[in-house]
Amino acid sequence: MIYLSIPTVHILKTKWNEKEINNQIPKGFTNDASQLNLTKIDTIIQVPNNKKEIEIQLKNVLKYAKENNLKISIAGAKHSMGGHTIYPNGILLNMLPHKEMKLDTKNNILTIGSGALWEDALLYLDKKGKSIAIMQAFSSFSIGGSISVNGHGWQKDSPPISSSVISFTLMKENGVIINCSRQENSELFQLVLGGYGLFGVILDIKLKVVENEALQYKYIRLNPENYVNYYKKYISENPNVNLVFGRLRISDKHFLEEATLNFFEKVDVNIPTLQIEKSTETQRLVFRGSVDNEYGKRLRWDLETGMNKVSKNEIYSRNELLNDHVSLIENKDPSSTDLLQEYFIPERNFNKFITDMKPILQNSKIDLLNITIRGVHQDNDSYLNYARENVFGFVLLFNQKKTDKQEVEMKKLTNKLVEVALKNEGTYYLPYRLHIDKDKMRKSYPNADVFFQLKLKYDPDELFNNKFYQYYK
Repeated sequence: MIYLSIPTVHILKTKWNEKEINNQIPKGFTNDASQLNLTKIDTIIQVPNNKKEIEIQLKNVLKYAKENNLKISIAGAKHSMGGHTIYPNGILLNMLPHKEMKLDTKNNILTIGSGALWEDALLYLDKKGKSIAIMQAFSSFSIGGSISVNGHGWQKDSPPISSSVISFTLMKENGVIINCSRQENSELFQLVLGGYGLFGVILDIKLKVVENEALQYKYIRLNPENYVNYYKKYISENPNVNLVFGRLRISDKHFLEEATLNFFEKVDVNIPTLQIEKSTETQRLVFRGSVDNEYGKRLRWDLETGMNKVSKNEIYSRNELLNDHVSLIENKDPSSTDLLQEYFIPERNFNKFITDMKPILQNSKIDLLNITIRGVHQDNDSYLNYARENVFGFVLLFNQKKTDKQEVEMKKLTNKLVEVALKNEGTYYLPYRLHIDKDKMRKSYPNADVFFQLKLKYDPDELFNNKFYQYYK
């Protein structure tokens, strides 16, 4: 007779209960990562993979849209969640085929098409001993999309992605292509970084790249009250740390009372080869087994902290660590969706924010799956700036049922969390569900009104448009 351990049974049960969901979107419609924005559109236009052909095609599309009074939205991998890539009955530009890239090895600058995914860039750079300077946690996002939301990464004490952008070319609403940098068309440069596709079509981007390095894994278990002090001591004051993230315990038992600080130090050894294929199914099932399941949440925490002991001092390449795919946490339940929220809190209010959000999360009917913490340094480049000083980003992942009742609950929860963030001199991140009213949005982003005025300066007919703009303008 075969005896299976309780954790094994739990993981197998999670697998057995899953259904292969049909994510096929009906013809004439589009959606985004939220799976809650199914919208009828006029046309989806996939750009060609030839740079010259792209420019000709896009100019024709702009002309056609103006002649037919249609709006244009721009999409990459569509990981935003509030309709930022969607305009009802409009034209949707699919930029994913535009992924040409070229490396300037002398100046460490990568020129890359906006439709390329980060994983495309990593695989290309790995062969040349280089790595991306700043990028988000998953490599399955498009580079143009990441710039349009001005994402932040887990690179030690780094500003958002905007700081690694040297320049980009932009096709304006009149079809003219211009170069934008800190020196040339600098106002547009700031507006497009975190501008949600409202000022034109990003074509080619020049990014800083860094050396690919061998990194050794370290971690510390700690009380969240000590997180800031430990971060300063073990991360900021350690010149060898390259990548870092924190995590809070979210099981009912010891809820937000335990944390881990996970970091990777440079070591002088041979760099492991980047593996294209990774086996992640067990890891995914452990994660999915925590949905609406207290045992699963405790098991995941115990397994992750236990694996930390096993994998402590293990060596990885920087590119290997950056090349994680969103499939690591893929949700195959057709009745629910996973939704992100992010809050950026100054160091001085770190502990108070955790204290204030704790009862809100405990009393919510929405299932919390994860809280990751990242240090984000001040951003001096983007106009809609969420890191106006050095902050800690709290990245919250929820599982929400696709029901009207849960949608109402999520809206209530989000508003309470934004109020707590504002109370603690922080802000929230804009690429997610449109649950925050104009007043709170403008309290979080005091220059929002001027941002929307400048939108009309550069695009007076509001040709580039989306649900985010319609909601907040």
